[in-house]
Amino acid sequence: MHITVSGEIDLGNAVAVEREFRAAISHQPRSVFVDLTDLTYLDSSGIRILFVLASLLKPLRIMMKLTVPLDSPIRRLIELSGLETLSYLRPERH
Repeated sequence: MHITVSGEIDLGNAVAVEREFRAAISHQPRSVFVDLTDLTYLDSSGIRILFVLASLLKPLRIMMKLTVPLDSPIRRLIELSGLETLSYLRPERH
């Protein structure tokens, strides 16, 4: 399953984004790729959503794979958050 996110994830749309993520994984996919290449802003509520998604996948033995450009400030935020312990951080779009 591929999920592409663009624009912003912040407090204003976090509930809707989380709902969409949960719906997407409800069919128990074999793999989950989240492409954040076109994401322009991510705040703590967005990081929380990614942690929730990764935590829901862990019991299914599915590691979430994130695609974030190497030079993206969002990549740095993800690295600082420790999300890499629950997901695999890929450098580019595949």
